[in-house]
Amino acid sequence: MIQRDDILSMEFLKKTEFTGSHQGMRYRLEGVSREEGKRLLATVWPEPFNYVTTPEEKKQRAEFTFDEDGVTDAVAWMNDRLFEDREQWQGSSRNWD
Repeated sequence: MIQRDDILSMEFLKKTEFTGSHQGMRYRLEGVSREEGKRLLATVWPEPFNYVTTPEEKKQRAEFTFDEDGVTDAVAWMNDRLFEDREQWQGSSRNWD
């Protein structure tokens, strides 16, 4: 399970994206500008490839508020993806072929 402590501070997220992986699932958090203000975009995709080389159809995204509550909500969403799509993450090692 991904924990809030696994994600770097809001000060870090204000400057650049944060990436990580857990049990075959890769994830990325980044700030994005929208008309209504800055938002936190969370993206998950199966290993082994990085964000840039992974096809868009394999990525799942959700947006959250760009604050501490948004990070907590993003972590909960990523854990939901980890649980609900666990077969996809467990089979990610086959993607090396």
